[in-house]
Amino acid sequence: MTVASQVNQTIASLKGTRATLRVYITQSRDDETRTVFTDALNETNTIIDDLEKRLQTLEFEEPQYKGN
Repeated sequence: MTVASQVNQTIASLKGTRATLRVYITQSRDDETRTVFTDALNETNTIIDDLEKRLQTLEFEEPQYKGN
């Protein structure tokens, strides 16, 4: 498994986590709990964005990884 494949797999997992956090936010009744989930969602979004940028860099530097 290439580094690009591993990064892609991690991004996919984090997107699943993001979806789960969104469900938790909508189902939470307590404001404090909702805030914790929202903070986690925001951090997850930041990590996804960073990894997607890193993946673009990998694909640019190593064209053989593009689309893998």
